[in-house]
Amino acid sequence: MSSDSGGLMSSAGLVRYFDAEDSNTIRIDPRTIVAFGVLFGALVLVLNAMIQSGGL
Repeated sequence: MSSDSGGLMSSAGLVRYFDAEDSNTIRIDPRTIVAFGVLFGALVLVLNAMIQSGGL
């Protein structure tokens, strides 16, 4: 009996679990996440510039 005989079988349950679609989950477009990240980064830069200049 080989030592790696159960590797594929043990991961089959995880693959099935992550492939399952659940209708109760929140679905967010990846572009929305990137847009929020860019906007948040811009906000941080603006606030940092305001603090450095003494405007806040």
